[in-house]
This record gives sequence, C-alpha cells and structure tokens, in this order.
Amino acid sequence: MKREPPLPLEEAQARLITLAPVLSAETLAIEAALGRYLAEPLKALRTQPPADLSAMDGYAVRADDLAGPWRMVGESAAGHPFAGSQAKGEAVRISTGAQMPADAGSVILQEDVTREGDRVSLSGAGPDRSDKHIRRTGLDFHSGDQVLAAGIRLGPAQAALAMTAGHSVVAVHRVPTVAVIDSGDELAASPGDCAPHQIPASNGAMLSAMVSELGCDVRRIGPVPDDLDAIRAAFEDAGQYDVVITSGGASVGDHDLVRPALETLGAKIDFWRVAIKPGKPILIATRESDAKKQVIVGLPGNPVSSFVTATLFALPLLRAMMGANKPLPRSLETRLAGPLKANGDRREFVRGLWDGESVSAQAVQDSSALASLAASNVLIERAANALAATAGEAVRVIPIGDIKHA
Repeated sequence: MKREPPLPLEEAQARLITLAPVLSAETLAIEAALGRYLAEPLKALRTQPPADLSAMDGYAVRADDLAGPWRMVGESAAGHPFAGSQAKGEAVRISTGAQMPADAGSVILQEDVTREGDRVSLSGAGPDRSDKHIRRTGLDFHSGDQVLAAGIRLGPAQAALAMTAGHSVVAVHRVPTVAVIDSGDELAASPGDCAPHQIPASNGAMLSAMVSELGCDVRRIGPVPDDLDAIRAAFEDAGQYDVVITSGGASVGDHDLVRPALETLGAKIDFWRVAIKPGKPILIATRESDAKKQVIVGLPGNPVSSFVTATLFALPLLRAMMGANKPLPRSLETRLAGPLKANGDRREFVRGLWDGESVSAQAVQDSSALASLAASNVLIERAANALAATAGEAVRVIPIGDIKHA
C-alpha cells in the first residue's frame, strides 16, 4: 500500500474540524452553563444602565448651575433615587451608582466641595465638563443589542453579562462524551506497582484531565495490552461515546494495532500522520453506527507527543463539537530569551517557559521527558526548516498549563 506523505498541520486541523458533528443544544440555568458554548446569539432584554447614574460620590447639580453655592435638598443612593424636583442653587447628595435626579446634569465630586450643614460650596476645580461623572443610559448596552455571539464560551464575565442583560437561562451545546484508551504491554495500571520493564499508565490520566477541563464527561479504559482482540474489544466497549481518544499503538510497528483494530470494525481512516514534531503518527478516523457518528483520535504513546497532539487536535475537535466559533488553540507573539537551533523539515513545538516578556526553551526536548513538560507553560512554534534564531527574535507560542485557555 502506497504511503501518503504527512499532512501539513493546517490542512490536518481543517479536515478534523469538518469531521466534528456539532452537538445538539440544551437550555440551562446560567450557573449550570458555565464553560459551555452558546448555541445562539444572545440579545439584551433590558438596557444597562437603565437610567443615568452617577459614576462617583458627590453632589448632583443642574448643568446650568456649576458655580454654586448650593443648598442640599435631598439624597440619591443606589436603589433609592431622589424623587423630588431640583431648582438652581440646589444640590442633591449622590452616591456612586445612584440614579441622577431628573433635573440634574452634573456631578460635583465630594472632594471638590466643602459642606456646612445643608450649604455646599465649591472648593476645588469642579468638573471639566458637565457630564464627566455620569454613566449615561445604555452606556453598556441597549435592549435588543446582541451582547454575546453564538459560539462564545460562557465564562464568569460572560455569565455576568448574560444575567445583566436579563437572562436567567441560555441555550448551549451539549458536552461530548469521551472515552480515553491507554494501550501498550509496557503500561502498569498502578504507579506503585510497576515492574522494571514497565512504566505507569500516566497518559490516560493526563488526557482525561485535559478533556475534563472542557467540562466533558470522560471515561478511562485500560491500560489495554498490545493485542488486536483486546484493542478491538476496547473500541467496542467505547462504542456509545461521541469521541474516543487513544494513546499509543498509532504508529507502524508490529505492536501498533490501533489502525488494524479500527479497520476490522469498519471505521473510516480520514488521515494518518501529520508533519509535526513531536506527534507525527497521529490518526483520525470516524465510525458510524445507529445513526451516531463517532470520531476517533489516535495519539502517539510518548507522553509529550500525546500532550502536544491532544492540544493541537483532540481539544480543538471537542471544542468544535461543543459549538466553539474558534476551536483551534490560540497563540501569541513574544520574544526569545535565548537562541534556538535551526529546525528540521517538520513544524516543531518546543516546550518553553514564558515569563510574560520573553520565552526560554527547555533544555530537554525528548518526547518522553515529562519533567520539562510539567515545567513549561507554552509551546514555542517553529516553522519547518526554520533557520537558527537568536535572543530577541519574535516567536509565536501556544499557552499551556496554568496560562492556557480556550
């Protein structure tokens, strides 16, 4: 069988996203929908602020009466507006967030006045314009405005905006169900009971944690031995899940049996191998049964390769299925803190530590080295055949760990 050359990263990601069936929508209370992606645009049901409000503590006066002195005739506090009328020469004590009196057009800051009894006099410079300290009606949004687009992830700020716009429930896409399968004869289920010829089955835990951060329901299966019947049985066990993510067995060795197992089950291999380092032997397949389309993401077994390919493929797939309008990982530009050697003929993702100003590559880049992955917070992106780079040169990085986000 003729082996096709590895796909370029962008083509592989685009093909993967087209395979992602966007899941159905459900309506949830906003607190229960945190972390989900909106299934439809959200329009404001009210205006915010609903009236002119003071942005500072001070005294509300008429716009044509800024020199004073004034006689205080009442107070407007947040939730307790001043209901009376206000003539020239009269001031209303006002608090931050309180509604402006109907006749008032300016707020004099409390630090710019002196007060004796009910007499208020200007002692500072006063406002440089009459409405400087007023939040006008609709400053944030008006009723009917679109406040959030479909495909936006509902985080804390977005949840607060939705509620302020008058919503208590929102329509969001369903969360995919995910099965994670570890495979390999060398894997020990218990880290504390690991023979010299074994390694702990940590990839399954790592991938499950990455998937769980998106709010997905995830089930671990394995570790599964390098046996065609055992791997096939694991896939059959995971038949009802929306997505299956495997770790190990996706390459071309005698013991790499993920692809043969899928082929015996009638799965369609969409693509296999991508021109990236680490993570070249990634496999993407689909399987249809009972009107359900399942997507299988076969990741390499080396832990760093598994992490990188999950970041570039598995998580974007899940975000796309959840309705995200930007499912691919975000990147940002920074500067190198030190040199980088020339790159090979594959796009490379180098583990690095970013301090907010510049990024340093980890000394150890072997795809089995978890210590350098755990010490990193970004992946430095290097183009295929990139020349050696020096300190200060611009590079793009993908946030991971504590500073990532989707």
